[in-house]
Amino acid sequence: MSSILPENPAPKTVLVTGGCGFIGSALIYQLVEAFPGARIINLDSLTYAGNPQNLEALPESSNYQFVQGDIGDGKLVAELLAKESVDWVLNLAAESHVDRSIDSALPFVDANVRGTVALLEAVRNHLRELTEEARQAFRFVHVSTDEVFGSLDWEDPKFCETTPYAPNSPYAASKAASDMFVRAFIETFKLPAIITNCSNNYGPRQFPEKLIPLMLLNAMEGKPLPVYGDGANIRDWLYVDDHARGIIAAALRGKPGESYLFGGRSEKRNLDLVHTMCDSLNELRPREDGKSYREQITFVKDRPGHDRRYAIDCDKAERDLGWRAEMAFEAGIASTIDWYLQNRAWCDAITSGNYQRQRLGLDTL
Repeated sequence: MSSILPENPAPKTVLVTGGCGFIGSALIYQLVEAFPGARIINLDSLTYAGNPQNLEALPESSNYQFVQGDIGDGKLVAELLAKESVDWVLNLAAESHVDRSIDSALPFVDANVRGTVALLEAVRNHLRELTEEARQAFRFVHVSTDEVFGSLDWEDPKFCETTPYAPNSPYAASKAASDMFVRAFIETFKLPAIITNCSNNYGPRQFPEKLIPLMLLNAMEGKPLPVYGDGANIRDWLYVDDHARGIIAAALRGKPGESYLFGGRSEKRNLDLVHTMCDSLNELRPREDGKSYREQITFVKDRPGHDRRYAIDCDKAERDLGWRAEMAFEAGIASTIDWYLQNRAWCDAITSGNYQRQRLGLDTL
């Protein structure tokens, strides 16, 4: 007997925060396809990882609007919520790179903690102005990470919704703090919010400081492929479109106050993943000297607090939301590699910084 929860009303207006990022842009494409009559508003402050080019393929008929701004700007957010009659807020705005958080934690506190709290306050005030029916239909989905749970040993069971938080990096700590504030607003103010935690995402349009695009671009440019430590760290890999579908499923069928974990059931050692990419490139884009891309692999000093293993038990999301990761890893990584090979102009705009200069022509609220 199915235990899939009933659907909430389809949204009329969705506010996506951080929609120019890797996961946010994938989510907007999925929203436009799933709800062709809905208005999709993208609020993004356009930090270095926010790239408007990620959304250039949206159909012209899309009921989409970009607003440049910060979730920490309570006045702007309040105006958007009221003016646009927003009934879903999907919060993906975050600083997300572990190495950058090790260099300086304060930007992560500002964006991930203070920004989230300011957004929650704006939403709480917005709900006061809604009818009872509109309040019942409203949803706030806070998108988080599996890194809040810390590190697993090889034999440990996978993370699940009841796993205690044990963040080991400043990034993970900032996301854990933001999750706790969402939980507090749920308990104190009965905010109709849902928390989701996901494993490592991969796919097209990912900013090239992350493992997969970094290795692909370095390989094609003849640069070293830096692998931390012994390369035995294990991550669970989730295709970005599958994650985006999960976020929508959480908003549609998730129960306020609950959390849901999304994973790809694809645990891979970092070194094995890099080997897979090198072997694929050997076939698709051979080096001019005929040698293997594996020769570019360089082992570097491990980063501080590097978690050994992440793994996600996504039974609850599959059971309650009717969600399941559809992209097999082998097909997903092949598709991802092909996308980067076919979209060198996008890659070049990132590495040259041209994508940042093009922001000046964007319309804002």
